Amino acid sequence: MPKRKMIRMDGPQGKRFNFRIAGLGFRDGHVLVHRATHEDFWSFPGGRAEIGETSVKTLKREMIEELGVEVRVGRMLWTVENFFRYEDRDYHEIGFYYEMEIPEHFPFHRSEIVHRLRDGTSDLEFKWVKATRAALTALDIPPYFIAERIEDLPPSPVHVIWDDGNPDR
Repeated sequence: MPKRKMIRMDGPQGKRFNFRIAGLGFRDGHVLVHRATHEDFWSFPGGRAEIGETSVKTLKREMIEELGVEVRVGRMLWTVENFFRYEDRDYHEIGFYYEMEIPEHFPFHRSEIVHRLRDGTSDLEFKWVKATRAALTALDIPPYFIAERIEDLPPSPVHVIWDDGNPDR
């Protein structure tokens, strides 16, 4: 099997570039989120694209790896130029956020952990949370603009520049 090559570049002064694909899966007024158990914040499931892989294939692959299910990838919601600091490193991330359908047999319980796995050196946990601004804001889910727009998803893709440290970028 050929070695996988995720799209990530390290730059000067410890800066890093990522190409991340994420999915928003909805069920019964809730959206699926996940986190590494050592983190305080949550995020939408997904991962880094591999060289030569489309963003749709990336999301499907990541959901098989993380959830153990095949998802149906729907419309793109946002393309995001995301600038943030994480683990003492400045990140420049391009993110594609899609709607996705998660099969009905994937567990659903409101606000309880429904799935866990070991991913590399991290333990991940997944749960369903109300798809409301208040619920997402309370969980601390970056990029933060999604919480503001979760109750009114865009009808066509929207490009967003999001910088946690510099709102004037």
